[in-house]
Order: sequence, then structure tokens, then C-alpha cells
Amino acid sequence: MHWIATRNAVVSFPKWRFLFRSSYRTYSSLKPSSPILLNRRYSEGIYCLRDRKSLKGITTASKKVKTSSDVLTDKDLSHLVWWKERLQTCKKPSTLQLIERLMYTNLLGLDPSLRNGSLKDGNLNWEMLQFKSRFPREVLLCRVGDFYEAIGIDACILVEYAGLNPFGGLRSDSVPKAGCPVVNLRQTLDDLTRNGYSVCIVEEVQGPTQARSRKGRFISGHAHPGSPYVYGLVGVDHDLDFPEPMPVVGISRSARGYCMISIFETMKAYSLDDGLTEEALVTKLRTRRCHHLFLHASLRHNASGTCRWGEFGEGGLLWGECSGRNFEWFEGDTLSELLSRVKDVYGLDDEVSFRNVNVPSKNRPRPLHLGTATQIGSLGVPCLLKVLLPSTCSGLPSLYVRDLLLNPPAYDIALKIQETCKLMSIVTCSIPEFTCLSSAKLVKLLEQREANYIEFCRIKNVLDEVLHMYKHAELVEILKLLMDPTWVATGLKIDFETFVNECHWASDTIGEMISLDDNESHQNVSKCANVPNEFFYDMESSWRGRVKGIHIEKEITQVEKSAEALSLAVAEDFLPIISRIKATTASLGGPKGEIAYAREHESVWFKGKRFTPSIWAGTAGEDQIKQLKPAFDSKGKKVGEEWFTTPKVEAALVRYHEASENAKTRVLELLRELSVKLQTKINVLVFASMLLVISKALFAHACEGRRRKWVFPTLVRFSTDEGAKPLDGASRMKLTGLSPYWFDVSSGTAVHNTVDMQSLFLLTGPNGGGKSSLLRSICAAALLGISGLMVPAESASIPHFDSIMLHMKSYDSPVDGKSSFQVEMSEIRSIVSQATSRSLVLIDEICRGTETAKGTCIAGSVVESLDTSGCLGIVSTHLHGIFSLPLAAKNITYKAMGAENVEGQTKPTWKLTDGVCRESLAFETAKREGVPETIIQRAEALYLSVYAKDASSGVVKPDKIVTSSNNDQQIRKPVSSERSLEKDLAKAIIKICGKKMIEPEALECLSIGARELPPPSTVGSSCVYVMRRPDKRLYIGQTDDLEGRIRSHRAKEGLQGSSFLYLMVQGKSMACQLETLLINQLHEQGYSLANLADGKHRNFGTSSSLSASDVVSIS
Repeated sequence: MHWIATRNAVVSFPKWRFLFRSSYRTYSSLKPSSPILLNRRYSEGIYCLRDRKSLKGITTASKKVKTSSDVLTDKDLSHLVWWKERLQTCKKPSTLQLIERLMYTNLLGLDPSLRNGSLKDGNLNWEMLQFKSRFPREVLLCRVGDFYEAIGIDACILVEYAGLNPFGGLRSDSVPKAGCPVVNLRQTLDDLTRNGYSVCIVEEVQGPTQARSRKGRFISGHAHPGSPYVYGLVGVDHDLDFPEPMPVVGISRSARGYCMISIFETMKAYSLDDGLTEEALVTKLRTRRCHHLFLHASLRHNASGTCRWGEFGEGGLLWGECSGRNFEWFEGDTLSELLSRVKDVYGLDDEVSFRNVNVPSKNRPRPLHLGTATQIGSLGVPCLLKVLLPSTCSGLPSLYVRDLLLNPPAYDIALKIQETCKLMSIVTCSIPEFTCLSSAKLVKLLEQREANYIEFCRIKNVLDEVLHMYKHAELVEILKLLMDPTWVATGLKIDFETFVNECHWASDTIGEMISLDDNESHQNVSKCANVPNEFFYDMESSWRGRVKGIHIEKEITQVEKSAEALSLAVAEDFLPIISRIKATTASLGGPKGEIAYAREHESVWFKGKRFTPSIWAGTAGEDQIKQLKPAFDSKGKKVGEEWFTTPKVEAALVRYHEASENAKTRVLELLRELSVKLQTKINVLVFASMLLVISKALFAHACEGRRRKWVFPTLVRFSTDEGAKPLDGASRMKLTGLSPYWFDVSSGTAVHNTVDMQSLFLLTGPNGGGKSSLLRSICAAALLGISGLMVPAESASIPHFDSIMLHMKSYDSPVDGKSSFQVEMSEIRSIVSQATSRSLVLIDEICRGTETAKGTCIAGSVVESLDTSGCLGIVSTHLHGIFSLPLAAKNITYKAMGAENVEGQTKPTWKLTDGVCRESLAFETAKREGVPETIIQRAEALYLSVYAKDASSGVVKPDKIVTSSNNDQQIRKPVSSERSLEKDLAKAIIKICGKKMIEPEALECLSIGARELPPPSTVGSSCVYVMRRPDKRLYIGQTDDLEGRIRSHRAKEGLQGSSFLYLMVQGKSMACQLETLLINQLHEQGYSLANLADGKHRNFGTSSSLSASDVVSIS
């Protein structure tokens, strides 16, 4: 759907563009596209290059700066250094050959001494250089006819990341050049933005041009990661998926901690998170991709006093996260300098302002640490998000809930969310569908006046659903409660009555313009006798039914009159011929004729053959036959031997197309005018769209919580006065009937626990006894509670913690050179330094990664520190020596996970009990996981010989269980027919390619199974491959990156089980030739091909057609 939308969005001008160029038809009344098509953001400073006269003012000024190969500004040099760094990451052989031909004396990287490298004033390269100077760090795609072209540095990026072949092959005497057809623009943009590049798209001005004059061009828009290209979308009815916005992120360090600034160019807004811990900052970086990353010089000095950032202690985790990304350093005032960088990146004027969306809130909980977010499934598994919402609720509502958990709200907002969910769970009336509309998409489409009919209908749905809630007695209270959470999410503070009134105005404004009644007579396309209905449908369906008929009455009248005139012309010039043919009775080979619609040429012509009389006798229809002349296409070429027209029909077609185009132009003008009107209420629209996203998320959560039999907790607030005594219940958390959140309580399989926590727990228990599950469950319940959501328990009282920190198992980090114990100590340092009397700290199996004696002492010291801080929490351990240490802790409570003896075997009960458990069930766990019996028996003997005195009851030896693995394996019988077909295909491939190779005996056709990948030997080599699709058809291609191409194919729907055959050859040129040779020859041998058309041309990922001497005859 996307490529269709892009095709129409880009070619938003009339499909009958050939009318401007045809030598047969001329239009004096048609005008070039209106300037209203241009983005207002770029309208003042836009380059629109038309002819030399209009460029006189630019030419003189730019000649000294841009056309000289010797003079580059400091900014230009910095941009070239930036591009050189990115080109150093390129790996494809074809890209590396193109890079060798670059010369870094201009922003395009062109070498003027090479073929087509001239930067002469006024030529196409010179024009592209002017556009490149506006946005030097964006890939420039320039429309040239039916293609988008890139040259120099940009061509190298296209070949590397968009999978395109260079124009003209890899000839060394020409500048790098590449491009894509118009219909493939969306795919090319997706490939580039997915790899982090921004793209500047330059369009041609459509319309008649003077002889030997160059077409005017203008910057039509940009595509950024997280912000797609929308130019021309107003003229089509296709939707465009809008990804999650990707901000420009800046990170700095101050006495309060880390500071993260996220700037959203589309929304013209920024958020500032100050006082972050290192772990919380890394969590934010991992949960949201950024367009550009800027690091402030303040990060170079860490707590260890070294300027080598990340070498010791604090800062290492952040350095490990940033070192794998592209980033830039900056200095000066953090916010102002970062905003200046953003304006440079996006080419914004200095006058553009950005709005701070931060909501001031004291005592808001700190964002989640990375380990906490990972272990409870906000980022990792088991996934908490999946159980909070039903599977049918995804997208924007899911993202809102994720952000809510990662950044828990203040106490007042949490109460509003909880109260909202409570009301939602008991409403009895029907609720709206809650249309979810991306705020970034809304802002960009209205700002660039590209919102189409579909988008306006969605905006109206959003507004009407808000008004529906306002008018309903049960829903209006929910609407009022949602005002504050929406304020926090958007940073927009709007009075309730003002909000409702503005929604009324916006809804009425859209309703007055947009046609919402399909039964209106003016919405029906024209229908006239003698003209195929498909013609009128194709010509008018792009603008009919978009706006109310009252706004385009004049244009509709002209279309209807011109349609009738066309029908009359067809009747007068073509019907007599049709009647003559029908009256002629002849055997096979007689005359044929009909009135037909030439869809490709958007015309109604006469199609016939053998209708010319051998003897002219003045009979009926002869005069009309004499008026017929061959039909010509847009380039003045004869369409075919069977297509004919007349001057009268052509004139009627011209008139009809003019009228239809005028109607479409007027409709687009009205839609753009509506966008301008709604821009004045953009804050209200953004607020309304986010309010419905939150509504849908909370309604879905309330429904799922009821289904799972979860409850709303009592949320207890800490005193805001540091010196005041805690409020009742503020230093106590009680969870009755707590169950693991990943279990469905309604199924009856969960084990319930009651946790009454008033101090720090020291928890022991056997392996598999449920310690880690209990910690995860408590963490999730507390986090859900302070976020205002339902919890998996029978009842709950939860303090509004200032932070929730969960530490589970640690793994080593070879990239940072840290062992698992080093990683654990880094996390423990952060937890201990951040813990307060209002914190919840949960640490699982502390100090497991080092020597037992010293690890036990470190664990004891950590327990003492946490006890001193007064936090609530649990520290679980298998280090039983900690109970022998002279700990100075005063408020420690000993808890254990219970176990019971069943038929001579000790089994866990997964219940929380008082006391200490010294039984680990290590032998039983090892046996259950399949460790050989001999090892288990030897381990038991060693244990008895060393620790027999400490064993209270000896080692329990369960009966031996003999298991059979006969049923654990499924034997697959090879399908001989499949293997035979594969061998036959491989032989055919070698036979075809062998006649093209100098050393055919060196050819080897290798196979890749459905669940396999190519070996490392294919890296950097040119390969020809044949994909065997599940539908038994073959796809033939060539690539320099075989593994990447295979992954790309298998990522498509229905191709996951594809297998491959491939040949490694010398050079891309040979691979291209063999690709085409295989396509043509395998087809002739009867193989069914999925890309047969690729054997006929040589553009953009397909290889050239071979000459007759290259075709191999297979006997």
C-alpha cells in the first residue's frame, strides 16, 4: 500500500501530464502548479530554479562560494568530515569503488575532471549543489523525469543502503551516480531513514516549458528517521504509516546528575529530564531511538576523576551505550546550543521557537533503572506490557502505558489515573471507538498542508468522540479526570470548557467542508452514453466525494458539460463506424471496431482493424472513417495500429480533462485552506488526540484487569516535609494474595503470597523455590500501583515510592571489559547511593559472582547500608554465612521460601514464610535439568564427605527415574523428489553459467536450506542466487551482500521458508550478466519465475539484457 501511496503522492499532478508535452495537443489555458503546493516552512527561502534570467541574483553571489573548488567555509569542511566518517563504514565492493572517485572539494563530492562532473553555472549538477548547500547533511534526491537521481556522496549512500546499482555501471571515468524510479521512492526513503539518514527531496515543476529551457525545481519536503515524506499526500486517498517520532537527544552532566534533552522537530517541542541516574538515562536511550545524539563536554569527567570517560566507575554503562552509536560532542549552554544544532540539522530559521513540554512536579518518582525495566518486562521478559492490555490493543496506547511505567507519574496524577480506571471499569454505557491519531503525524500534515480527506475524517472522529464523552453523563466525569494525565503527556494546559468549545468549533469547521454523506448526488462520477464508465471513474474518483458540493458547484457543472460534449463527439465520430461494421457480415477476418478506454493514456479512442472500405462508394460511415487519424501517446509516438481518434474527439477530451483538473485543483485548494484554519487550533487537536490515546489505553487496561481479577490498590502518600513523621501506612507495603503477573489468576494456576513489609527482608530459599519470581511480582505490583494501574493481588496497600529498584542476575560485558561481578557492583553502587527511606529495593542473590567469603562480607555490608537508609525491600541470597556475620542492622526481618517433604523428596511450596532456609535443593535441580546421574551421585558423595556435620538430615536420595527419549525426537524423512528437483536445478544453473565463464569447471552451485544462512566466505563477494519460494516459483538475483539479501527476502510475508542456490563470481558486472542469462534461459526450460520481467532491462537492481551472441542454447 505504501508504494501506491507514494506513487500518487509524489505524482500529485494530473495523470495526463502528456497533454502538456504532446505536439498534437496544446493547452494555453493551463497554468503551472500553484505555489500553494509548496511547504510553507520552506516557502520563503526555497530555491526554485527555472531559467537563467531568474537566477541572476543567485549566480553572482554563489559563484564565489559554491562553484570554486578551492574555497570552502569552515562549516562546509565540517560537513565533509561528517560524510567521510559515514563513508568509512561502507562495506559493499561497488560502494567502495564509487568512493574512490570522490573529491572533497565541494559538498557533493564531485570530481569536475570526471565525466558528467562539471559544476558549470546553470547545469543540473550546479542546481543540485545549491540545494545541497541548504541541507548539507541530508541525502539529496533530485527528480529528473521519471527518476530520482543522486550524485557524488549521495550516490554512494544510495548504493550502500538502498540496494541500488550505480548508473552506468562501475566505469571509472564517470562521477558516482545512482537513483530510483518514481514508483520506488517510498522503499528507497524507508531504506535510508532506517539506517539513520535524512533525505531532501527535490521535485520538478510540472507544466509546459519553453523550448530548450530547463525545468524549474524546488525542495518539496524531507524524510527523517521517524518523520516520513508527505508531499502530495493531500491529493490521494491512501494512508501513510507514521512511525514513532525520533528526537534529537542531548546528554550532559551536572551536580544534580545526568540531564537528557529530547527535541522533537515535528512537534516544535522539547522535554528536559534532569537529575537522572546513569541507569535511568541508559533505559531512556534504549527505549527510544534518536535521530541524532549529542554529548556535552561535561561528560568527559566522571566520578573517578579521569577525563577518559567510561574508564572507571560511574559513566561506564553510559559510555558502553553511546560508543556503539554515532554521536557528536558539543559545548556551551546545553539547551541553547542543542537547539541551535537542531536548527542546523533541519534547516530551520533562527526565529523558529520550541515549546517546553515538561510539567513541573515535585516528588515525582525517579525513572526506572535499566535492570528494573528489563527484569519486569517493560523492556525484557516476562513482558509486563503484554498482560496489562488485551492483545487487540497495540500501537499508541501500548506506547503510552510503556512510557507511564518507565516514568511513573506524581502522586496526584497517579490518583487521577486510578480513579479514571475505576470509573471505566463500572460504566454501563457504550464507549467510543477511541480513534488513535499520532500527534506528530497530525502536526506535520497540517503544517505542510498535506492532510487529505481520510485524515480530516479521522480528525473529525477524534473531536466527535471527545464531544460524545462530554455529552454523556457517565463519561463526562472520565473526560474531566483525563485532563491532567493528558496535560502531563503533552505539556499543554487547557481549561476544560475551553477545550470542549474548541473541539466543537474544529468539528463544525471540518463538517462544513468535508463531504460525509455518500448519498449526495454530486459525489457520483459522470455517466454518459457511448463513453466507458471506467474512464469517468478513473478521471473523477480522485476528487469526487472529498468536499461538499456547495463549494465546487461551478467546477462540477463544467465537468458535467464537458463529459456530455465528449459523449456527443464520440457518438458523431465513432458510432457511424461501429454501425457500419455491425452491418457488415463476413466470415473470419472481417472488420472489427469498438469504442475503447485506453487506460494508460487516459483517453477514449476508436479501436479497430480492417474497417477501411476497399471501394469508397459514399455509404454511411465513410466520412467518419476518412476523419480518423492514428492516436499518439504523450511523447508523440504512435500508440498502435489499432487505435484511432479524430480532431473533434481530441478537442472534447482536452476540454473534459481541463474541467476535471480544475475541479481537482479546487478541491485540493479547499483541503489546504482547511489545514490552514485548523493550524490555529493545533494545540487543541494534539491534546484531543492524546486524550483519546490515554482513554483507549486505560479502558483496555480496566477490561483486562477485570478479566484477570486484579484489584485497585490503596495508594499511600509520603509526607512532603522531610522532617515530618511518615503518614499512616506510608512506611508499610502490604500485598494480600499476590500472584505472579505473568500467570492468569482466573485460570487458577497461580500460587498466592501475602507480603507485609515494614522493613528490609533478608530472603533465603531453595533453587527453584520462587525467590526471583517473588521479587519480580512485588516489583511489578509496586510499579503498577504508583502508576495508578491495577495490581495482581486480592488487596494491596502501596506507598508512593520515590524509586523502585530491582537487581537480578548480572552478565558480563566484554565490550566494556567488565566481568559479571563488576557489572553487578556497578548496579549495586547505583542502588545504594540512590536508596532513601521512600525507596523500594529488591536485590536477587547478591554477590553470586565472586569468592564466597568476601562476597558474603560485601553482601552483609550492603544489607547494613540499606537498613540504615530505612528503605523497604528484599535482599535474597544463598550465602548462608551472612547469618554468622556481626551485622549492625536493626530492622532486618528474616524470610524464607517454604519447602516440604513429599514421599521422601523435598519440594518447594513457593510460599513466603518466616525464618531462614538453608536447603538449596541443588542436587534435585541439577537432576531435573538433565545432569548425568553419575555426576549427581559423585556430588552427593563429596558433599557428605565435607559438609556431613552441617547437614541436618543428610542428603535426600530420590528414587531413580528412568526416562526414555524415544518420543523426544522427531525423525524427518528426506523428500527424495525435493532433493532431486534441487539437483536438477543446480545442474541447469551450472550448465547455463558455465558457457559464459572462462573457467566453467571452477563453478560450484551451493545450497542454503530454509533455516540456514550463507557461510562467512560469501562476505564481500559478488553472488548470483536463485531463491526457491514456497509456491515453487523461482526468484533470480545478484548481490554483494548475500546474507543481508536472504534476510530481506525471508522477512517478507510468505517467504520465510525459502531455500537458496548460489554461485560466487568475479565482479558485479559478471553477476549482472549471469542474473539476466539465468532469468531468460531457465524460463525457456520451463521453470516458473517470479521476476521474469527483470531479464529485459538493466536499471535499479536488475541486470542488463544480453545480446544475441550472449544467449546460451541448451540442448
